[in-house]
Amino acid sequence: MARTIAAIDLFCGAGGLSLGLRQSGINVLAGYDLDPACRYPYSHNINADFFLSDVKDVSGNHLQQLWNKHPQDVRLLAGCAPCQPFSTMRKRGQGGSSDPRWRLLEEFERLALETLPEFVTMENVPGLSASPVFSAFIAGLEKAGYHVSYSVIDLRRLGLAQSRRRLVLMASRLGAVSVPEGDLEQGNYTSVADVIGGLTPIDAGGTDGHDPLHRSARLSALNLRRIQASIPGGTWRDWEDKKLLAACHKKSSGKFYASVYGRMRWDEPAPTITTQFFNYGTGRFGHPSQDRALSLREGALLQGFPQGYSFAPGEMAATDQIGRLIGNAVPPVLGKAVGEAFQASLLAV
Repeated sequence: MARTIAAIDLFCGAGGLSLGLRQSGINVLAGYDLDPACRYPYSHNINADFFLSDVKDVSGNHLQQLWNKHPQDVRLLAGCAPCQPFSTMRKRGQGGSSDPRWRLLEEFERLALETLPEFVTMENVPGLSASPVFSAFIAGLEKAGYHVSYSVIDLRRLGLAQSRRRLVLMASRLGAVSVPEGDLEQGNYTSVADVIGGLTPIDAGGTDGHDPLHRSARLSALNLRRIQASIPGGTWRDWEDKKLLAACHKKSSGKFYASVYGRMRWDEPAPTITTQFFNYGTGRFGHPSQDRALSLREGALLQGFPQGYSFAPGEMAATDQIGRLIGNAVPPVLGKAVGEAFQASLLAV
């Protein structure tokens, strides 16, 4: 008889990782996050317990009480600590070990070692792999008897319609386990058109009457002219009217940010979806053919959430709140691949 895996998700956010784990057949018991905005999407879509709590205040005993309700299940502790301290987008010298979020991985390790679940997994930005706290995390797991595998993977190879590289770690006390890296090659990646090409056209500042999340931000008159002058995959350097240039474009440092105020291409994956993807001026977040930025629904779909995934009651929450939930989420396709890898390793035991 196949054994069931029961998962607890730390730093669960809006539920992307939990959704993917559940899609792989794993029983997700609960999620923990200190952001109150996560309660609704997690509880509503994942149908699991949500605990509003700072991970520093979570005890191993509390986690074990949840697992004790499923005594026959194999335990999985999963999570993604906030990645800002390790992001390459942060300027050198900012944050670092003085940032309190830097130590959240130590709290994750503490809970893993207090409970010793059979499986542990985490994901984060690639920059974490070079940090001492990550090396210490691996050493702690190995000392406790875990087989550890980690790799930086390109999520386009898993079918995500987005350029997104993530550091993924998987650990098992039952035997060797390997991080799934996907098998899709360039030329077969899922494209923007594959994911959002069939949505109802809307204007800048407009909303689809059938989907309140399919709404886009208003554009100023200047930004409207900028996007009208932009070509899919191009840059602001293509603009013939130099009056459209922003102040940052005229600085020597501005030449490094060619994608700002850019349009996506239909036939390629999207750029990395950030918490500001709904803002045309923060990256290549212009719609490929409509004169507007991405809608919230489009951002969610490009992150791999299914159509209909709800982030707020009636989707009436502020745009920046929902954008943050979407941009910070773990793409479900990654959770599904990791879950399937754990399932396969369990069958091999």
